[in-house]
Amino acid sequence: MIATQQMAFRYGPDQVEMHFPDLTCPDGEQLLLLGDSGSGKTTLLHLLCGLLRPTQGTIHINGQDLSQLNGRTLDRFRGSQMGMVFQKAHFVQSLTVLENLALPHFLTGQQASSERAQALLDNLGVGHKAHNRPQELSVGEQQRASIARALIHRPSIVLADEPTSALDDRSTLAVMDLLEQQAAEVGATLIIVTHDQRLKDRYSRRVELNPLATTAR
Repeated sequence: MIATQQMAFRYGPDQVEMHFPDLTCPDGEQLLLLGDSGSGKTTLLHLLCGLLRPTQGTIHINGQDLSQLNGRTLDRFRGSQMGMVFQKAHFVQSLTVLENLALPHFLTGQQASSERAQALLDNLGVGHKAHNRPQELSVGEQQRASIARALIHRPSIVLADEPTSALDDRSTLAVMDLLEQQAAEVGATLIIVTHDQRLKDRYSRRVELNPLATTAR
């Protein structure tokens, strides 16, 4: 479960402080964070995954207050509890796709399962590219591989940053179906951060952000 209360953030003393609505998303549920450029949605995403710290308020993930964690403890918590799907896939280009999937385990000191990695890639339709370098995959194949990487360690929360921004309608539906299906298979809470209005009616649990105000539904 993820829950925030009275959360605010300021990038510097001369910057305007951003205030965010209280968020609650139960285990295994889906939450859409929708907003245009300048609405603070990327900042909110970074706060939720612990890359930024709020200037006030709290963030609890599975009962853990993120403000109580720092350094390697926070890194280990993020590595074990969270999976990230970025708008643009970020891979180590010198490693194969399969080796990239093993990286989250390596960084958190866990044992990687090549069998699970291969099974995830197969399930996402890119198993035949497991031993290729990332640059040898199409943009769509890289995106599917990034979904596999986010789920390889069975996270409790999956955070997806603009997963459909560069996709046509058909590809958007396919990617969201894959994300939802794969998150459900590991029982993960799915948080989607986007400006894509096509997703607005897909989720009943959503928060709409704008530069001046925030409205929760």
